[in-house]
Amino acid sequence: MIELRGLTKRYPGPDGGTTALDAVTLDLPAGEFVAIVGKSGSGKSTLINLVAGIDRPTIGEVRVDGTSVHELDESRLSSWRGRHVGVVFQFFQLLPTLTALENVMLPMDFCGTCPRAQAKDRALQLLADVGIAEHAHKLPSALSGGQQQRAAIARALANDPPLIVADEPTGNLDSHTADAVLALLSELARRGKTVLMVTHERDVSLIAHRVVTLADGRVVDNQVSRPVLKVKGLHHA
Repeated sequence: MIELRGLTKRYPGPDGGTTALDAVTLDLPAGEFVAIVGKSGSGKSTLINLVAGIDRPTIGEVRVDGTSVHELDESRLSSWRGRHVGVVFQFFQLLPTLTALENVMLPMDFCGTCPRAQAKDRALQLLADVGIAEHAHKLPSALSGGQQQRAAIARALANDPPLIVADEPTGNLDSHTADAVLALLSELARRGKTVLMVTHERDVSLIAHRVVTLADGRVVDNQVSRPVLKVKGLHHA
């Protein structure tokens, strides 16, 4: 699913700038729940931004599901990302003037993947899948943090992408709500999605199929684990 070859990202600045990633080569199979861990500044968020096509490498190659992401121009990159990658942010990034339902419909509108009537039905089903169907017509300000993150996960699934990228998705949640969100992401991997998550959660080997550790922009460990977290809260594919 994900092939990284000699991936380097440098940011310009005084004294030569900063190297966020340094010649990273990594292969991640489809259908895995992968946790990216490491200290602040180790390159975790840069890595997933390059995989998702949110940022571009200085040097190196990024291939996702056979697509050479680093070679796409801006127009093709935007189209590819909208259909192939679902992004979940730490701060939810829901549009405040749209209801939860409208936020989930938005990616389908942008990419033209569903007629509007079908998009509404699909969005309602996705909100049901993540357990907040009763809040479909509320604005984000009327939702708790956990409910907003569930809505954000539903939005990430709108176009049925094969890859879900999550940057600290539990960083603003209490431990109980964080466990529920992690269970949702784990279930998505069980059902065939590839999930790439940056996290500071402890005991990530209990959650993820693979734990990739970064330090100073380099991969220092790539460990396969056996997740044991029980999954609750996702009712339908």
